[in-house]
Amino acid sequence: MALEDTLRARGNNQCELCKSDIGLSVYEVPPHPEQREEDSILVCEKCKTQLDKKEELDSKHWSCLNESMWSEVIPVQVVSWRMLNRLRGESWAADAIDMMFFDDETMAWARSTGDHENSSDVQLHRDANGNILQDGDSVVLTKTLDVKGSAISAKLGTVVKGIKLVADNVEQIEGKIDGQTIVILTKYLRKG
Repeated sequence: MALEDTLRARGNNQCELCKSDIGLSVYEVPPHPEQREEDSILVCEKCKTQLDKKEELDSKHWSCLNESMWSEVIPVQVVSWRMLNRLRGESWAADAIDMMFFDDETMAWARSTGDHENSSDVQLHRDANGNILQDGDSVVLTKTLDVKGSAISAKLGTVVKGIKLVADNVEQIEGKIDGQTIVILTKYLRKG
């Protein structure tokens, strides 16, 4: 039986965190990439997007952790603990964290990524006006830019289609200008 089928059976075809049945997929709880049942949970699209820090945390959505933290499934407990820690500024989340208890091995897994030390702030790619950028968006340059190492000058108002977000730097995107892929700072563009 495939992993997703196993997790669907375990979670009654619902997200193991919030109980939604929309857009379910397997989430491998870091740092375990082996795709095993004991290292994975079934999550909805909204939970996955926020777990992956692709969207701002919605504390109302995560009130579901008051229930999922009591799951008998260890990876669900680990993810619940991590998310509660990211929301620890909320009094209900701080109270929930105080009620949780893990054995040494589970606590080591929960702390292994350091995600529990992060705040609820999510760093997203934003244009000069604060609009959230996504892979594939079109943007317009708000300043004429000289491309380093090239004779190309990207003019003010140039439209760059099909951008790609730079994964490890929210201040940069990649786009093609005159057929050449270049890195552009997000502060010099606006969503088109």
